[in-house]
Amino acid sequence: MSATSEKESASGQKSTGRADKILIVDDEASIRRILETRFKMLGFDTATAADGEEAMDVFNKFLPDIVVLDIMMPKMDGYGVTKEIRKQADTPVIILTALGDVAERITGLELGADDYVVKPFSPKELEARVKCILRRTTSKSGGTPAASKETNNVVAIGHLKVDLNKRQVFKKNERVRLTGMEFSLLELLVNNSGKPFSRGEILQHVWSYPPDHRIDTRVVDVHISRLRSKLETDISNPELILTARGIGYMFQKID
Repeated sequence: MSATSEKESASGQKSTGRADKILIVDDEASIRRILETRFKMLGFDTATAADGEEAMDVFNKFLPDIVVLDIMMPKMDGYGVTKEIRKQADTPVIILTALGDVAERITGLELGADDYVVKPFSPKELEARVKCILRRTTSKSGGTPAASKETNNVVAIGHLKVDLNKRQVFKKNERVRLTGMEFSLLELLVNNSGKPFSRGEILQHVWSYPPDHRIDTRVVDVHISRLRSKLETDISNPELILTARGIGYMFQKID
C-alpha cells in the first residue's frame, strides 16, 4: 500500500474502499476553497455550494455522507437547508455559527443538526468533528447492553424496541427515524440503563469531546429533547429517558 493510500484509509476512506463524501456549504469562497482542499487531502470526495438552493441541488445529486453548513446564506439559509435535508435523509449535519450567537446554534440543533463549530474556527477542529460524527453514525454497535435482552442484541422495554446491531428503533412496532447521533446517544443510555450521566460525560462518550473542551452543553439537552419527542408517549412526563436531578440524564433501569 502506498503512503497516500495508507493516509486515505486512515481518514476519509470507508472500509469498503469508497471515500467518504462531504458537502461544504458556505457563501464565502475562501472558506469553501480552504475546506475543500483540506478534506481532499484527507481522502474525502468533496462537493461545494455557495447558497442554500444550490446546496439542495448538490445534495440530491451528490448524496453526501456528511454536510458542513453555514447558517447565514443567500436564497435559503442553513435552517432551511437543514429542514429540507431532514425531510428526506438522516445525513449528519454540522452547522457553522457565529461566535456569540447561542440562539442561532440552538435553533440549528433543534432542526436536526448533529453538532456545531463556531466561527472563526480551526480547520483541524472541524476535521476532528467530521471524523467523530462519521465514526459514530456509521459504526455498528459492538458490546452487550447491560439490560434485559431478546435475541440478536435487541432491547425491549414497554412500547420501545431498540435493535443495537441494526441501529434501528421501533415504537409500537413502527420504525422511528433517528439520526446517527441520536441513536448513539440512545445507545449509550440504554447500554447503561439506570446509570446517570452528566452532560459533560455524554459529550465525551458520544461526541468524543475531550474533558477540558469548552462547549455549550445544550447540545446534549437538545438531542435529549429530540429523542424524547420521538420515543416518549408523554413528552411532559418522560418514562424512558429520565432527568437525573443535579447530574444529567439516564435511561430507565431495565431489570
